[in-house]
Amino acid sequence: MMAEFLGDVERLLADAYPYRWPIAAGVLILLAALGAFVYRMGWHEVIWRFRLPVAIVATPVLALTLFLGYDLGSPLFTNKTVEEEFPFAFTATVPSNMSRSEVERIMELIAQVEQEAVEEEIPIMDEPTDDPPDPPAALEKLRTGSFRDQDNFHKGSGQATIYRGPDGSLLLRLEDLDVTNGPDLHVLLSPHPDPSNSGEVKTPGYVDLGKLKGNRGNQNYPILEDIDVAAQGSVIIYCKPFKVVFSVASLQDAS
Repeated sequence: MMAEFLGDVERLLADAYPYRWPIAAGVLILLAALGAFVYRMGWHEVIWRFRLPVAIVATPVLALTLFLGYDLGSPLFTNKTVEEEFPFAFTATVPSNMSRSEVERIMELIAQVEQEAVEEEIPIMDEPTDDPPDPPAALEKLRTGSFRDQDNFHKGSGQATIYRGPDGSLLLRLEDLDVTNGPDLHVLLSPHPDPSNSGEVKTPGYVDLGKLKGNRGNQNYPILEDIDVAAQGSVIIYCKPFKVVFSVASLQDAS
């Protein structure tokens, strides 16, 4: 119940976001008027007379308010960029006597040795580009979609693509992601093609792929092989504490 209430409050704040500056000015005027009224009525003398009990009550309340405000609100005003390449082992065929993590480790060591071997050479640099590298040819693109704004406050852009590797393993890759940050954001798959609330997001068969690594950049999220990705209709950036949808990418077959 508390989470749903917080979500309703967060959605109300999102609706009011375009009017934030007039609202801020109104709040300041209201606080000034309230302070003047308290002073005129002489209540400040009462507060001063009982300053010790007032301080005992007000200090923990203020500290808790500031802590919750910072913990829940600060992500809305900060950004975290995560840049990940395609996993080495995802494009390779894993031998039956080895695990994917072992292949990943070996290929990382090989890449490190090759880098050390040519570190004294002067590389020929291509023109810089902001475009993400093309996926390896061995990957099969299954489903894809573009993130979009959820409302005036919760904004999102970028591409979500589900790939299948040579050994059948599945991977969700987010590219050029740029979504409004928030507290405890998660990446979800849902059978619903265009969810706008918690009930639609959590349609039977939805999958939580884990915490969003960063609200910007290129990122990878493994998908369990027993998940029927053909039945998944969307990728959602979802705030778990407030049960709020931040951005949705409706999925279509890539072929």
